[in-house]
Amino acid sequence: MEEELKAIADSDMDSMFVLPLSIIPLETPALQSAKLIKNVRLQSVIEIFSDEQTGSGQVDIESLPRMFNWSPDELHPDHAILRRLALLPSYDVYSLRISLREHGIPVNDYSALKLSPDKANELTKYMIMFTRPLMKLIYAEEAVNVESYDDLLHLFRDPDVKKARQRLEQMANSLNIDIWDVPRFLEDYGDTFLSLSYFRHCLDRLEPYFSACVDAMKPIRSHFQLRQDQGLMKTCDSIEDTINNMSASITGRLEVFEKRTREMWGNLNQEEFRQVKTLIERYHITIGAVLCGLTVKMNSFARTFPRPNSGGPVKRADFMASEMIQGIGQIRQAEKTFSVS
Repeated sequence: MEEELKAIADSDMDSMFVLPLSIIPLETPALQSAKLIKNVRLQSVIEIFSDEQTGSGQVDIESLPRMFNWSPDELHPDHAILRRLALLPSYDVYSLRISLREHGIPVNDYSALKLSPDKANELTKYMIMFTRPLMKLIYAEEAVNVESYDDLLHLFRDPDVKKARQRLEQMANSLNIDIWDVPRFLEDYGDTFLSLSYFRHCLDRLEPYFSACVDAMKPIRSHFQLRQDQGLMKTCDSIEDTINNMSASITGRLEVFEKRTREMWGNLNQEEFRQVKTLIERYHITIGAVLCGLTVKMNSFARTFPRPNSGGPVKRADFMASEMIQGIGQIRQAEKTFSVS
């Protein structure tokens, strides 16, 4: 791979590994403008500031009482909340919606837990893949222009083709709802399809990073001195196996979801919709945890080795042994919660 690798720089609400604390009701003013992030070792730390000149100012959560002069005799409310947040395996909005409620963690505004409009637009090509069977069902071979999910909903709110209106009525009958409720019904499930699109997008963009990272270990394995270090060789094997196995596992799970979605359009009823929605949401946290861990690892790799010739075998070996391997077990452990449906 010849092109330069760049760190993935999503906005906070679009990120797998960044939680802006502004959405959490904390008492300490300095924390309200901070972020909770996953570092390269997949530990949750408070990021007080970050820019290209000064770097990232990170604080361990257990250091906060001393930093803010909290009483040592009782647990500060902010400290209690942050400890619980630190245990969450991913900070993507779909995992957060489930995890925050499960752990009883308050949020200033739950409506803030959604992707940015820019990210939603970026996912349109994935959304079309999930909704194409629906378009075929309603509009058949009619020429329609759909560039976003909003365009799709508009077609259903105001169908201007006579045959399409008839098919839409048939669809409403199948769902046992009024024809005017179809757009609202689709909006309810549209966010579920958007979550699938988001996870597929996150996995797809990691592929060149996976290839670059695996390729970076070849000079380590062929180095006359490094290849004698059996511990290092096992570390490289573990990293490569994790990348390959986790990528294959998530790909397989997403393919199952996509297959069930196609089948759903062929057997259209409310119960089938509900089952597919429940199936997908059941794995939000697991998929988020694996993708979060892989994204953090690949980001760190891209910052350290942005080009194929960045660093020699020794520097790469040090990085693999000291940074990349840390927390790899957490990613593998998260993946074990997958099961065959």
